[in-house]
Amino acid sequence: MKVEIYSDVVCPWCYIGERRFERALGTFPGGRDIEVVFRPFQLDPAAPATGTPIAQYLAKRFGRPADGMLARVTEAAASEGIAMDWDRAIAVNTRTAHRLLRLAEHEYGPAVQHALMEKLFDAHFSQGGNVADHAQLTALAVSVGMDAERVRTYLDSNEGAAELAAEFDHARQRGVQAVPTFVFDGQYVVQGGHPASVFLRVLEEVWQRSGTEVSSAATHPSIDAKTP
Repeated sequence: MKVEIYSDVVCPWCYIGERRFERALGTFPGGRDIEVVFRPFQLDPAAPATGTPIAQYLAKRFGRPADGMLARVTEAAASEGIAMDWDRAIAVNTRTAHRLLRLAEHEYGPAVQHALMEKLFDAHFSQGGNVADHAQLTALAVSVGMDAERVRTYLDSNEGAAELAAEFDHARQRGVQAVPTFVFDGQYVVQGGHPASVFLRVLEEVWQRSGTEVSSAATHPSIDAKTP
């Protein structure tokens, strides 16, 4: 089974949802046979190239303070062992980070891409990192086993930019409008950062269905993933 996770590195529910999904995967008997790949999506394609304190940026974007929203997210994150530091978090455009994630998948494989995504989440939400800064991105990439010189050269070029744009288009064609969105076996879609128990139920259901003929992937049937 293959699971594609449409995600943005500055999306808190993507971080929380990924952590919950990993918990479900860890208890699923067939978990070791499941390939997990992250696919790119931008919550805010117009986000600035230069970092801005996130509370300031959200207040400007939505026209009101975001304290209540951030508090709710902080509580949900804490229940998954994630410490959010909004005072240090920086709002910035994520296109370069997605381009780096693409390099990780294509030249190092899904496991390295997964490790890099975890580093990016932690850098943005807990460490006050700038996920558009080339030096910081290079350090994160090296920490998961990627070659420093290859990463520097790649980030300083436009390599992968056209392919990334095509992946953003493909997400829209697939009907992805919000993240996180989980696509199981190219056919079954679950949206949202559901509890681990829900993801476990979905994994079991898709695993059972995988032995039967299914409809075209273009239809992307959804699985009812409401919390019991």
